[in-house]
Amino acid sequence: MEPILHVSNLHVSVEGTSILNGVDLAVERGAIHAVMGPNGSGKSTLANVLMGNPAYKVTDGSIRYKGRELVAGDDWTDEQIAEVTATNRGKDGMFLAFQYPEEIPGVTIVNFLRQALSNRSGQDLTVLELRLKVADTMRELGMDPSFADRYLNEGFSGGERKRNEVLQMAVLEPELAIMDETDSGLDIDALRVVAEGVNRLRDPERAFVVITHYQRLLEYITPDVVHILLDGRIVETGGPELAARIEGEGYDAYRQAVGS
Repeated sequence: MEPILHVSNLHVSVEGTSILNGVDLAVERGAIHAVMGPNGSGKSTLANVLMGNPAYKVTDGSIRYKGRELVAGDDWTDEQIAEVTATNRGKDGMFLAFQYPEEIPGVTIVNFLRQALSNRSGQDLTVLELRLKVADTMRELGMDPSFADRYLNEGFSGGERKRNEVLQMAVLEPELAIMDETDSGLDIDALRVVAEGVNRLRDPERAFVVITHYQRLLEYITPDVVHILLDGRIVETGGPELAARIEGEGYDAYRQAVGS
């Protein structure tokens, strides 16, 4: 069976600067893949290009999602290009949890989720129906129900913003969830909320790409596969023990191997 996400020889640049230099990645349904690497290794670039951020230019390689090519070729029509925008990737089941979620003043979380769910699945729930769905989800995640009536990320602490990302993920039920350093800056309680959200959503039909700098999150989420991304390339792949090794040894050994 073809992986839900298959990245092959991916090269990406930003404003003429090469960031990814031949990334290969195959993510199966039901699996959690962790991508680890130091600052500047290309982790956030990988997350953004998978989701279709137009600021990132794919200069070579392929991204296939559910068997469909997402990297536009020179012969693609405008209609074909429009079908693989970030918006349509979201409708097709991709989800990106941001490292730094933005504020949207004046838009409550429940109204945001109602529109997002309508776009994602075509479900046009009433406000009451969505409130019940959100309340059930928040109860499962151990979140205060009053959270739903706050404006999206306005005045939120870092931990609250990340909890909101997990709530969105739980309500929208994506097929492929990409988490871009969602653990960044979290205290231990918020970290557990994020991890519990991922663990509750783990499903044979859903896959996760968890991008992180440290092993800390992976103490609560057990990945099936761990990748080390360094200088825009995946230099090693292994099991959960690889994350523990990085925690103990750091990335220097891999830097030396790449430089040799």
